[in-house]
Amino acid sequence: MNQMAKIGNVETNAGGNIARPFGIRDQIGYLFGDFGNDFFFILVASFLMVYYTDVFGLNAALVGTLFLIARLWDAVADVAWGRFIDTRKPSKHGKFKPWIFRMSFPLVISGVLMFVYIPGMTTGFYEAYAFVTYLLWGTLYSTVNIPYGSMASVITSDPIERTSLSTFRTMGAMLAGLVINTVGPLILFVNNEANANRFFLAAVIFGILSLACYMACYKLSTERIVLQESESTKLNLGKTLKGLLKNKPLIWILIASLTFMVCFMLIGAVNVYLFKDYFGSAKSLSLVGLLQSVAVFVAMPFVKPLVAKFGKKETAATGLLLAAVVYVLLYFLPQLTVVQFIALLTVAMFGYGFFNLVIWAFVTDVIDYHEYLTGLREDGTVYSIYSFSRKVGQAVAGGFGGWAIAAVGYNAGLKEQAESTLHGIYMLGTLVPGLTLLTIALILIFLYPLNKERTTRLAIELEEKRKAQS
Repeated sequence: MNQMAKIGNVETNAGGNIARPFGIRDQIGYLFGDFGNDFFFILVASFLMVYYTDVFGLNAALVGTLFLIARLWDAVADVAWGRFIDTRKPSKHGKFKPWIFRMSFPLVISGVLMFVYIPGMTTGFYEAYAFVTYLLWGTLYSTVNIPYGSMASVITSDPIERTSLSTFRTMGAMLAGLVINTVGPLILFVNNEANANRFFLAAVIFGILSLACYMACYKLSTERIVLQESESTKLNLGKTLKGLLKNKPLIWILIASLTFMVCFMLIGAVNVYLFKDYFGSAKSLSLVGLLQSVAVFVAMPFVKPLVAKFGKKETAATGLLLAAVVYVLLYFLPQLTVVQFIALLTVAMFGYGFFNLVIWAFVTDVIDYHEYLTGLREDGTVYSIYSFSRKVGQAVAGGFGGWAIAAVGYNAGLKEQAESTLHGIYMLGTLVPGLTLLTIALILIFLYPLNKERTTRLAIELEEKRKAQS
């Protein structure tokens, strides 16, 4: 039956030995995992499009199509890899940790290859090189990110401890964002233009840092919840699919997360053009990156008490509503200076930071709900379905971002863009995110069913089921 492996009341690790209690070491280890992930993920999300348009000379609409195809492929790869991991027997180091160790090396190498520029080649060569290297990186990213994300649900079963893991994971992402979005523009751009050699240098530096973070995650994290071997290998696909379709919390968090990824990726892609062309200051992106991290760090101490008092969905929805109001307000204030714009933008980033800080705790809740419905503990499969929705969101955002930039008339060959183009870029960077964030907040408020009371009751009922089956 699905249960934690225990000796008395003490959890054991994958090797059958008594595991040390959950603590700060696990939180720091889990932080390092997303720290490593986001060195390349944020670099790609924020700067790969401008690298392809301004260094490789590719058409923005073609880049959008590449992002769409790649993310849809990655979504399929996520589910396939999650299902594959759920059919593997845990090693003495756990079910998920070994895959982080094994696959991080090829992942980092593929990330560096994306930013290799060979001058003097044809446009066809650059198009083919971009497609091959980007698809390869995305596929290998799945092989590390799926086990990393799934691992949270086997590090601890306690809802409060899982919320802390979600918070520390987001902290890792914010630290990576702080480094990339503040230092990145200073490295990547020379005289307000993307520089090929600087992009490659940044990829090498961030690749080394990423690998070091993966090793820290592997060393510091401990998997405590272990399935019986017979259950980890004999999974019922029909029962799994039926449970997934009945899992309303999963369905609505998938939709909310997909929509958020569309918004987040669009913001990342458009902001480069917004500050580079509309405000004429690409290096202001450094200040935005710094303040985004500061906003999340300011929000972080409030997460635990707010979640404990009001619940995860209530806290996240309120933050999203605040962010939506600010973005819409910015649209109606097009004459702001870059400093004034960034000041208001920081308030929006503070608002949606709450959603980012608790999102991974939502995921562990829906994994628990899947076990409650089906009796199957399929962390990798359920997490990969969630990751699938995020990749679809990235696909939509990548395609939409490229097409939208092209649609408003962006031309990389012009030193100054047309007035209509600048207005279009401003709308993409303000009004569109505002309406999208409002939609996500409404989904959480009216459609996501696991409020504070129901989540608490779920943990109790699931524990009772595990005891009854043991």
